[in-house]
Amino acid sequence: MKVMVFDVGGTEIKYSVMDEQLNRADAGSVPTPDDTQEHFLATLEALYRPHAAEVDGIAMSLPGFIDAEHGVVRGGGAPSLLYNIGTPVGPLLSARCGCRVFLENDGKAAAIAELQQGALKGCTNGAVFIIGTGVGGGLVINGQLVRGIHCTAGEYSYLHTNADDWRNGDKTVALQCSVTNLLRWYRARKNLPEDAPLNGRIFFEAANAGEPEALEVLEKFCFAVDVQIYNLSVLLNLEKVAIGGGISSQPLLIETLDRVYEEQILKGHPFSEEQARSLAHPEIVACAFHNKSNQIGALVSYQNAFYPQK
Repeated sequence: MKVMVFDVGGTEIKYSVMDEQLNRADAGSVPTPDDTQEHFLATLEALYRPHAAEVDGIAMSLPGFIDAEHGVVRGGGAPSLLYNIGTPVGPLLSARCGCRVFLENDGKAAAIAELQQGALKGCTNGAVFIIGTGVGGGLVINGQLVRGIHCTAGEYSYLHTNADDWRNGDKTVALQCSVTNLLRWYRARKNLPEDAPLNGRIFFEAANAGEPEALEVLEKFCFAVDVQIYNLSVLLNLEKVAIGGGISSQPLLIETLDRVYEEQILKGHPFSEEQARSLAHPEIVACAFHNKSNQIGALVSYQNAFYPQK
């Protein structure tokens, strides 16, 4: 069985045809439409049509509060111009394409993939922390993915980092811990114009080359992420936190997260290092599937929904 798989992000839609063994074919990406819902759905349909005869249906991961059972976006980080709160994206796409469609939140999809065959396999309590245009999340508690009664469990983006500045959106995890913010800090540190061409690959080329400004920004960024890893671990007693997104394939990111957690979170803890070390210290690792976790998790969710015996 093959399935058409979409991973909708704030910048691009990644796609592939995947089989039950997770082999990917005809993979690629296109820019995420930023104008209308019609353009968004038409883009997905156009990518699906050449493969309609060979696939069983469509599996899709996307940001937002996803009611997977009904294929409805209930709100959240979904691109607001593409679908309003309560939009039945799954049924709409199914009607256009004439096939089954299953939606899954992107962070939860990554957690499913990592729990089944990746970095969280065998974990009792673990989490994925997806660093992209925004921040995605997924929680595994007692060996099970947690969705929440309103489909919002694991939405780290909405966590606030500063109660003294509540109305400042820059103080949310979505802004503090995203690639968007990493690049924003780097532009500011380098005195680059806001429209200067820059992405994660360019940034890490500089960081891996030892550029002082890039390493300084990376240190600051990793501290922001580590504070949230610490908070999640205090709440949930996590064994592992798997970092996802395109930049998770950079060993320097994981190395810096580990070092900063030790040097600043533990040794610099406000209650003392001894108190900090009395708490569980989660292992910080890269997602085994890196930026493919969302697609793999979406496929697994599709299989579980329509072929539960598998």
